[in-house]
Amino acid sequence: MAAEEPQQPQPEPLGGSDADGVNCLAYDEAIMAQQDRIQQEIAVQNPLVSERLELAELYKEYAEDDHVYQEKIKDLLQKYSYIRKTRPDGNCFYRAFGFAHLEALLEDGQELQRFKEVSARSKEELVAQGFTEFTIEDFHNTLMELIERVERRVPLPELLAAFNEPATSDYLVVYLRLLTSGCLQRHRRFFEQFLEGGRSIKEFCQQNVEPMAKESDHIHTSVTTDRCPH
Repeated sequence: MAAEEPQQPQPEPLGGSDADGVNCLAYDEAIMAQQDRIQQEIAVQNPLVSERLELAELYKEYAEDDHVYQEKIKDLLQKYSYIRKTRPDGNCFYRAFGFAHLEALLEDGQELQRFKEVSARSKEELVAQGFTEFTIEDFHNTLMELIERVERRVPLPELLAAFNEPATSDYLVVYLRLLTSGCLQRHRRFFEQFLEGGRSIKEFCQQNVEPMAKESDHIHTSVTTDRCPH
């Protein structure tokens, strides 16, 4: 009877064992679950847009010996009496900008009409830049519906309620992100000099402007408030 040849050990796949793959998957799922819990806690504790708060409330959020921020709050109190807080979900700049602008337009009928005209033609301008009309139409409609509410002089609590309705509020944020992306791309020669890593302005917009929950920095805010008409 022939002797049985010893079996040669089989090399493991380059990606590691199946057990390693399962562990990695479980770890990724645990991270995602933790992120979901954090977002749920933030949502419970913070409305999308808050009621008016006394600006002096900010004193409670910084230590008394933090003289830099204490002085900044004093400076703010020279100009403003109230603040509104927005949920820190990565979309807070766009949500705050959208609400503050429409709130101001409740008291400025002339500027409201100008803004309505600019907003109405903004969809065609984005389509001309290559955005798909079918994709952006619902988001544009949400902006126009909010403008029409302001035009009817709805009570401020009704406007605030609309911004705290996630579907409406998030659709507006999406459209404001698209407008920001469109403006950046129209002025790409100016803005590309501020980008790092050799990215094009289109790549920057696809990665850092258009996706929801991507936080804004100076380039986003300067586009929205200074560079492009609104």
